Amino acid sequence: MSKVNEYRNNITLHLTRISSDIEHIKEKVDDNNKHLIRLNGRVRQNEKDISRIKGVGGTVSALVLALLSWFRFGDFK
Repeated sequence: MSKVNEYRNNITLHLTRISSDIEHIKEKVDDNNKHLIRLNGRVRQNEKDISRIKGVGGTVSALVLALLSWFRFGDFK
């Protein structure tokens, strides 16, 4: 019976260690998920800013091209 009790105690010890490791892994995964959510928010905001910059840049370049072409055609008259 002694060997059986020793084996049982070893199994209990290993299961306790595994359980502790699993809890630690779950905590780290939860931390990573929180960080990922925060990063996704930052990426989303950066994408919005880039789109806004592209829109303004396109409008300004179209206005500059329109003015240049208007001045150029004004010279030929």
